[in-house]
Amino acid sequence: MIHSDEEARKAADYLVVPDPDDPSLSAVLDVTDETGASLRAHVVQERPLTIFLNSQEVITAMTIGDHPDWLAVGYLRNQAMLRDDDEITAIDYAEDIHTVVVRTRRRTDYEEKMRRKVHTSGCAQGTVFGDVMETFEKIRLTDEAVLRTSWLYALTKRINTTPSLYLKAGAIHGCVLCREDRPLVYMEDVGRHNAVDKIAGWMFLEGVAPEDKIFYTTGRLTSEMVLKCAHMGIPILISRSGFTAWGVELARKVNMTLVGRARGQRFIALAGAHRIVFDTDPEAVGEEDSKYRRKGAEGKA
Repeated sequence: MIHSDEEARKAADYLVVPDPDDPSLSAVLDVTDETGASLRAHVVQERPLTIFLNSQEVITAMTIGDHPDWLAVGYLRNQAMLRDDDEITAIDYAEDIHTVVVRTRRRTDYEEKMRRKVHTSGCAQGTVFGDVMETFEKIRLTDEAVLRTSWLYALTKRINTTPSLYLKAGAIHGCVLCREDRPLVYMEDVGRHNAVDKIAGWMFLEGVAPEDKIFYTTGRLTSEMVLKCAHMGIPILISRSGFTAWGVELARKVNMTLVGRARGQRFIALAGAHRIVFDTDPEAVGEEDSKYRRKGAEGKA
């Protein structure tokens, strides 16, 4: 449900946008605050989703439950289990048993690969498989991409003011696929890795090219975030949050532009600064309006 003409305009400009008023994605609970007052709080839902590739069970992820098809395809894609030329013959989702099966024309068997799991720092238990690093070593992202600071400032303002579960309830991550100064696809989930995978799945199924895209996340710039964006072929990764040293190191290896702490007029370029065109005076941008920062864990309503 959209509550104003301004919110309707913002949602209409996206290809995919969050629906913070979807009752299946959050619950309203009675809570007590630090003064003893009774309040109502929005709390995001969390449920398991088991992903199969053909007849093989791959993983069970904790997710808010929207777009299970995109999440499954994107996860398999980012784990190098789906190839560029793979033909998906069906995606079957059984809501009652929280299971999605991705079926391909090519026969698949990843039993050996699945023994080499690495649990990452991702919320809701991120997982990557050991041989993902082997394909990562071969990646070199395009030098043709550009990031104008005018685009960066426009994107962060637009995304941070878009109605979302992130603003309504907190305890969730948002990821946005962008082109120039326009956000295209906005996904949310309890784990940032899930939100990335939903976008990867959407891109794969829609045949969207990555070379001219910008990826924005509310979450930390960890090794996992860099690995996923690199495998997706996206050359520019931006976050309103911080970063890890290994994430920065990996970004530099694949020629990725990495921008962290992007809030208001401020940001830090940690890798790939050669792509940035400084075409805007930061003083003309101003600081981020506090009313658009996400709510804390108490999620007061």
